[in-house]
Amino acid sequence: MPQLQDFRREKPSFYPDQAVYAEYACARLGLSFRELDGGTGLLFSVYAGAKEICFGGGRCSYYPQNDATASSLATDKYLANALLERAGVATLGGRYFFLHDRHRALRPPGHERSDALDYLAALGGRGFAKPLSGSRGDFARVVDGAAALASYLDEVARHYDSVLIQSIATGHEYRIFVIDGETLYSARKLPPFVIGDGVHNLRELLRDHDRALRDRGLSDTGTDDAAFDDVPAAGERRDIAGRMNLSAGGTMLMEDAESAAVASATAAVRALGLRLGAVDLFVDPDDATAVRVIEVNANPAIRFLETCGRDDLILAIWRHTFTATGLL
Repeated sequence: MPQLQDFRREKPSFYPDQAVYAEYACARLGLSFRELDGGTGLLFSVYAGAKEICFGGGRCSYYPQNDATASSLATDKYLANALLERAGVATLGGRYFFLHDRHRALRPPGHERSDALDYLAALGGRGFAKPLSGSRGDFARVVDGAAALASYLDEVARHYDSVLIQSIATGHEYRIFVIDGETLYSARKLPPFVIGDGVHNLRELLRDHDRALRDRGLSDTGTDDAAFDDVPAAGERRDIAGRMNLSAGGTMLMEDAESAAVASATAAVRALGLRLGAVDLFVDPDDATAVRVIEVNANPAIRFLETCGRDDLILAIWRHTFTATGLL
């Protein structure tokens, strides 16, 4: 019986995870896998008899069971929140702002850089910002004060054209993976951390971590705050607050979410018209019924399942994909 690790061992480090999982699932389910881009894994097809379905890496979706409109709506964090609120699903809200003058004639007033500064002031001068269509926690960051926001917008403008600014929220963060209204798994998300040595400050301890983020095309931690001058004691663990994405150095642990969180996740996926989605949400640690959706991922990464040895769930996801497309 083919094992996932056998396929992983044969691939170069840059090879996309989902291409590994697709080839593994094909071997387990009796389908054929074909590389279409000289061994990069960026373009491949799966076929059974005369039927063939192609998949692409990068921004391409690995989940054709989600239609293009639903996937696009989920990608735009503001539009997704508007649909979720319409369906009675609590979100973090927020407003969007553009970073360039391009296409200014095509948008309503109230969404320019100057408006962003006014909105932050209305939030008390402190908020959480992230690219409107970003992923993997890229540039998801707390901004404190007008000067910090102006600097943040300049930095983000080199890579994105718009941002979403929200009030700061806290709580236990979960990811709940939903397929056709059923929960496949739920996991607790935890922040990245460093271990002190009693000599180096937080900024210095994060250098290697941030270098690895940049190598993967992600923004670094943002260590300009004076708090990063602090020197943790030897052996002391310091969590790095903010984003908890695996790609940004966070961790996840399999943990059953409370029923209210599961209900919010399934309602969120349904409201966006998705068949499959991974919902990130906050649960109030003092009130398990107080749930707010952070965002809905229509093209979720599933590397976490490999790291915790749940090859069976990877196979279940790809079985659903192959069945939905008529390959099984």
